[in-house]
Amino acid sequence: MEYFGEEALGLVETRGMVPAIQAVDVMCKTADVVLVSYENMGSGLVTVMVKGDVAAVRSAVEQGAAAAAAIGEMVAAHVIPRPVSRVGKIVSRHDIDN
Repeated sequence: MEYFGEEALGLVETRGMVPAIQAVDVMCKTADVVLVSYENMGSGLVTVMVKGDVAAVRSAVEQGAAAAAAIGEMVAAHVIPRPVSRVGKIVSRHDIDN
């Protein structure tokens, strides 16, 4: 899913793929957000990114981070309400549709 910075961006980083997948599943089920991409950062770190309106992304990240922490190691979670458009180039580098 391409991201152009037009919506809020939510990020959840975990140690391991299993808690990352759990986080994304919960995020997409509990709020009106769309999975944008994921990134294997190395050393077992995985970051998943969703987009949507600010309130939905905040709720999704909160719920997704809690779900990840319940089954594994949750490293970081963050919401960027209105990122500059150039952030989209970084995020879309590992677009899930490619």
